[in-house]
Amino acid sequence: MREPEREHRAEARPVHATGIVLGTQGLLFVGPAGSGKTILALATIESARRAGLFAALIGDDQVLIEAHGDVIVARRPPVIGSLAEIRGSGIVPVQSVPAAVVEIAVRPVALGQVAFGLEERIAPPDERAELAAGLSLPLIRLPYGDGIDPLVRLKPLIAATLGQTCGK
Repeated sequence: MREPEREHRAEARPVHATGIVLGTQGLLFVGPAGSGKTILALATIESARRAGLFAALIGDDQVLIEAHGDVIVARRPPVIGSLAEIRGSGIVPVQSVPAAVVEIAVRPVALGQVAFGLEERIAPPDERAELAAGLSLPLIRLPYGDGIDPLVRLKPLIAATLGQTCGK
């Protein structure tokens, strides 16, 4: 990705999210504290690497977003660097990239919430995540909690969100 010129860069806004790159796709895991953003993002990175795909962290818990026309760039805050917090265990170093274009937001959804009717079984069409005033991304709800590899669910959801067919 080519770095935008400093003098033309939009104002960076902090967003409570965990950003990753999966292949060439930038994703922001969004949701309240303790919702599983970091652990699901790290599991997705690990799964992608096992599958031979490039995957890296952008930033954990907070990223800085900038709008450049229709493109949203997520950057890791310098203070966080390449670190991720595994809740209840500690802070660990993770291979990371300083910034990436992000096109999709992912919200972790515990399968128990769906089973008990606390979460809709099927997400509304064209759902979006509001990141900051005037900035939003298409939203994917990603179920977790049953031991299924997150990449198995995420790949077809990304393809469908981007209007593609999975496997092409």
